[in-house]
Amino acid sequence: MRRQLVCAVALLGSLALGAGTATAAGDPRWEETGTAYTDTLGGGQGLASRADGSLLYRGLTDIPLSLRIKGWNHIGDPDIAQGHTFDAYQGPDTATSKMFAVTTPAGKRYEYVHRLSPGEKLNNSFATVSPDGQWMVSGEWGDQNRLQVFPTPLLNPATPPTGGDLKETWQITLDKPVRDIQGCDFVSDTRLVCASNDATGALFPEIRPLLQVDLPRKLDGQPISGAVRALFALPQRSLCTGTFETEGVDYDARSGTLRAEVIQPGVCAVSTSVFSYRQVTD
Repeated sequence: MRRQLVCAVALLGSLALGAGTATAAGDPRWEETGTAYTDTLGGGQGLASRADGSLLYRGLTDIPLSLRIKGWNHIGDPDIAQGHTFDAYQGPDTATSKMFAVTTPAGKRYEYVHRLSPGEKLNNSFATVSPDGQWMVSGEWGDQNRLQVFPTPLLNPATPPTGGDLKETWQITLDKPVRDIQGCDFVSDTRLVCASNDATGALFPEIRPLLQVDLPRKLDGQPISGAVRALFALPQRSLCTGTFETEGVDYDARSGTLRAEVIQPGVCAVSTSVFSYRQVTD
């Protein structure tokens, strides 16, 4: 039944490919190029591209038992940088910290724990590493005017070499609020794309928009601003009706492919759609 459902959803998706997406003047536009599907429990929280072009997926079943025992019960959208995998973990509603796990190319895992600052939410929706490998960006849930920036665990020499405490360095202050960011990834040194699960249309006219955050310079360890605009609404296509949920996003710089995940509604929630895009210039 599960295979039949996924195949049926895939057929619907293939018939409904978008022709393209609007962007600001002077910018290339993102054109939808395909749809794939992954198991939600094993891949519905996020994804990251490896050096060989294959994809790493993350879902609730990917949380190791040893980390569950410590209280880390949610895994977010991951990233891969210099062969290292970066996972964002959060705990229960009573949590006073969040954790980033780094897995080396040799398979060794180190845990970096960040103690929440006053007013900081416990959510740890994603981790994305700057192209130079020195800075890691993460974000909270709800309405936010910032993204958090940390020295990249293990890759930045300011961090302990085998795990430990991780302090926030500074923030990206956004010029307009965003809501329910599920994942971000760097497209360049000065641009991120972020997937929002906001379905209200209050902050941006698009429903569940893919957002673009432009920086005036590359991250350098100093406070910085970010200009936010909506690119387009992520597709909500399924044989089932109900509430969709935006999840992770990934940009593969080697192939120029942008991917974003959307969990389907109702009984179709066993399947997560993975939409692919490429930039084109008219």
